[in-house]
Amino acid sequence: MTATSTIIRTKAAPPADSVVTAERFAEGMPSYAEWMAAIEKNKDNFERHYNEYEPDMGDMEAVKQLVQQHGVKALVIGEDFCPDVWRGVPVMARISENTGMEVRFFQRDQNKDIMAEFLKDGEFESVPTVVLYDRDHKYLGHWIERADRANAEMPELRKHMEGVERDTPAWEEARAKYTAGTWERAEGWRDAQLTELRALIEEAIA
Repeated sequence: MTATSTIIRTKAAPPADSVVTAERFAEGMPSYAEWMAAIEKNKDNFERHYNEYEPDMGDMEAVKQLVQQHGVKALVIGEDFCPDVWRGVPVMARISENTGMEVRFFQRDQNKDIMAEFLKDGEFESVPTVVLYDRDHKYLGHWIERADRANAEMPELRKHMEGVERDTPAWEEARAKYTAGTWERAEGWRDAQLTELRALIEEAIA
């Protein structure tokens, strides 16, 4: 697997005395339903992504086998204001439902010490962040923010807003076009997240 901007392993591993002990991991919200009950904003966007997502079952079956063989589990850090989280958390919910993977959800701003171990580029509190462990709580790797496919396609969408003054009717129109474009591409981006997570796990346990 080639290196990407979202899949991080080895060089960015958490410290040996990571705050994410098995006990701390178990403190996370154990279900998507609990996550939804805990958040305050954008529930409709989370639910739209959840309801519209039809995962690639080939990738899903492969992840299921990895979960059964190695006890793969995931810690997910997010916040309800972020469009990447609206899309990424429902993907993790579907993975959990289809593979039996234990997934624990944590709100970033209530768990800054966890977030500090998985900063993007060592600086940014980017979410969602998905941290993967095996059944012995051995760190496998982590995935940050969005799939590379999304990173590659977003610049074209952002052109709608280039040179447009903020807080104007033209800005609102441009922003609406950008948002519509992200929804049009959402299925591909969600599938790319699943594919990248599968690749991360397979590399880590190879």
